[in-house]
Amino acid sequence: MAGLKLNLMPIGAASLMLTACATTTALPEGVSSEAMAIHQRLLTLDTHLDTPALLDQARGYDITKRHSVDRDGSQVDLPRMNDGGLDGGFWAIYMPQGPLDAKNYARIRDIALYRATSIHKMVAANPDTFEIAFSAADAERIFKSGKKIVFLSMENSYELGDDITLIDTFYALGVRMIGPVHNGNNQLADSANMQGQSAKWNGLSPMGKGFVKRANELGMVLDGSHSADTTLEQMIDLSATPLIMSHHGMDALNDHPRNISDALAKKLVAKGGVIQMNTLFLKTLPPASAERTAALREVNTKYPEDRAFMTEEKYQAYLDEVEAVNKQYPAPQADFEDYMKQILYAIKLIGVDHVGLGGADWDGGGGLTGYRDISYMPKVTARLLKEGYTEADLAKLWGGNVLRVVKAAEDYAASQKK
Repeated sequence: MAGLKLNLMPIGAASLMLTACATTTALPEGVSSEAMAIHQRLLTLDTHLDTPALLDQARGYDITKRHSVDRDGSQVDLPRMNDGGLDGGFWAIYMPQGPLDAKNYARIRDIALYRATSIHKMVAANPDTFEIAFSAADAERIFKSGKKIVFLSMENSYELGDDITLIDTFYALGVRMIGPVHNGNNQLADSANMQGQSAKWNGLSPMGKGFVKRANELGMVLDGSHSADTTLEQMIDLSATPLIMSHHGMDALNDHPRNISDALAKKLVAKGGVIQMNTLFLKTLPPASAERTAALREVNTKYPEDRAFMTEEKYQAYLDEVEAVNKQYPAPQADFEDYMKQILYAIKLIGVDHVGLGGADWDGGGGLTGYRDISYMPKVTARLLKEGYTEADLAKLWGGNVLRVVKAAEDYAASQKK
């Protein structure tokens, strides 16, 4: 039963399920039962889930058990996917940027391959709940089956090293969305966050241009998030298929390197691209209070060892103390209204065909006051319904636009084989 959507059951069964949900799980603030029913009918995808980093940690992470953002900071698990009506998405193979040399290329390649394996192990351990998607048609079929959709994506392609053919290896493992860079310039491209460096390539490197070409040939969607504006412009120009900004925001409301200008957004969508709305970089936040900084320093001094190797008793004691600090001295955060301003601005600028609602950067630093994990997602649906958007609009925003871009990438790759 896990993950079944209301439109897949007879009316009587759907009514019973809705009643059961209403008695066991409170609706998010501002979400009516009618709005929740609409939300549960939609195919909802998130284009950037950082949860795989939890799957292969030494402590382990049971995706089927309910966790708590207040307790351990996590934002995605199966119970909360069901609460929030999230049908799946792109589970990211994220690797941090490192030195550009053969030793580190090999090291990070192996870690990336292990993380891809962790995603496959999650699915293999729960075959009635999750299924790998290799195509847009797979995603539609998996949704209709009531299981959760697991696309693989790659955030930062540093792990390719100097061997462009490794992109084929990751494609074979199921990667269907790929971005060239993260924080820091690498062998493929310049980053939006150059970490104090000057531009290395003024956009894409020669290898980066080959990377775009090979991604197109394979049918991978190119992800422009984290790319410098010069990199993004060149990717748009060179790519034969539309790009996705998997977790991004709008410069007009907060001028930040990780947000996109109106002009560049319009260039992106002129070629069919989609911007998935991030919960980060919405506004300039004040620094954490001195009290919070001092309290967290004290906790970390008391527990200096690696959290992954603490005894369970000690780990729970550590979480107790961190939770107490968070309650007494909350971290500065933007709020749900700040997020809705970004979403509404983007929709009015580029239209419902080019905006996506699943790109909050869950388990990667995302989340807001009033929008803390995936269980809160129906709040966006409810708010957009109040703004006058229709269920058909929401179907595009929550998953239809993403699958259109995935299908375009597939179709181009197929056309090259004829």
